[in-house]
Parts: sequence; C-alpha cells; structure tokens
Amino acid sequence: MEQQFYGYMRVSSVEQNVERQRQELVRWGIVEKHIYTDKVSGKDFNRPAYRRLLRRLKPGDLLYVKSIDRLGRNYTEIIEQWRIITREKNADIKIIDMPLLDTTYGKDLLGTFISDLVLSVLSYAAELERDHIRSRQAEGIAAAKARGVRFGRPVKNLPDNFDELYTAWRRGELSSADLEKECDMALGVIYRKIRERQQSSGMNAALPPVRKYRRGRFIKAAPRPPVIPPESGVTKPEALE
Repeated sequence: MEQQFYGYMRVSSVEQNVERQRQELVRWGIVEKHIYTDKVSGKDFNRPAYRRLLRRLKPGDLLYVKSIDRLGRNYTEIIEQWRIITREKNADIKIIDMPLLDTTYGKDLLGTFISDLVLSVLSYAAELERDHIRSRQAEGIAAAKARGVRFGRPVKNLPDNFDELYTAWRRGELSSADLEKECDMALGVIYRKIRERQQSSGMNAALPPVRKYRRGRFIKAAPRPPVIPPESGVTKPEALE
C-alpha cells in the first residue's frame, strides 16, 4: 500500500487556537483531510480524533506531531502509545520540534536507543509541566479566594417587588411563566429561594405545585394556603420576608 502522511494536533480546551500547529503540519505537506484535531486534556489518550487516527494508521505510514506535549502530557501513556504506533502498527512518528524523535531515521540499535532515551526524557518533562500548570492554577484560585473573588455563576437576588409577585402567584393571578420572567430565574430556583426565606423567618408555608403547560396555556391549580406556625407571629403570605 502507498505510504500515507498524517498530522495530529491537540489543545487543552475549545477556546484555544490550533492554527499554529495546523500551519506547521501543512508546511510539512500534510493535506487537510489527514489532519486530526482534539481539544481535550493531554492527561490520557481517550480522545475521539486520536482514536480515529490510530485506526487509520497502517504499516509504513508517517505521523507528524509538532511537539511531544501535543501528543500528550502523561509519561506512561506517551511511552505506551509510542510503542503501539511504532511496534504494533509498524508506522513512524516525527516530532517536528525535536529532530531526534524521528523514527524514520536511525532504525539500528543505537538509533532506537537514542530515540527511546530522548522520548523518555521529553515525556517526563511534558508530564512535569502538566503538574506545574495544575499547581499554578490551584495557587491562583486560592489567592483569588483569599482576595474575596467568587467563582461560578453570579448570585441572583429576588426582585424588590417579589412579595407582590409571590402573593399574586399564590392567588393564581400570575402564571408560573410570568413569575419566572419577572424574577429572571427558573421556577426551581424561585422555589429554593422561597424556602430559604421561609426557613430564615420561621415560616413553613406549603408551596403550590408547578403548574403544567398544555396546548399553549398554563393549567391553573388552586393555591394552597400557607401553613404558618402560631409562634411565628406572621398571619399573611404578604408578610413573607
């Protein structure tokens, strides 16, 4: 069979750009349809594009990768995949940024020894850099938290006129969809916030069921009266604080 040339690119997230890797592979004569790209972590090789590439490789084919860390960042996994490609698949690998990692040259014992030695050193360095990146990320997050920086979605508060909206909703005068729109949050979040307010005020009001949506309109359910303990001193849902 005719020898085929393939290229493999990888970045750790969808936001990162692979254009520099693509340009380098194209410069070495790799056609676009033979370039495989993954946008996932290099911690292992459970990557969709890489698995497809591995299935395509046949004896005599040549795989180009810009640098060893683009292939992966796990020492043990890199060594194992290198063995699979070169010994089980009988294909060759060329790491563009490291000429010594080119299995098309030096196929004698000495050449293989040098290539394996360089591979071990660079694979170890790739995994070490991954550990350093994770450590720096953890330190940055800890420092940000110490400065009061909050992570995740911003906390949404109930609107100032929520008591009025809540009362109208309990009376059936306001649909669940309108309540969601007025509060700019999902009904499940509203329920949770209502419960939090009830718990903080000592109330134990039963919430009405979520109204079902059928044929373009909400089916109204009779509002349930709140169950308020006498010791709370609260007599109306409108007084919910």
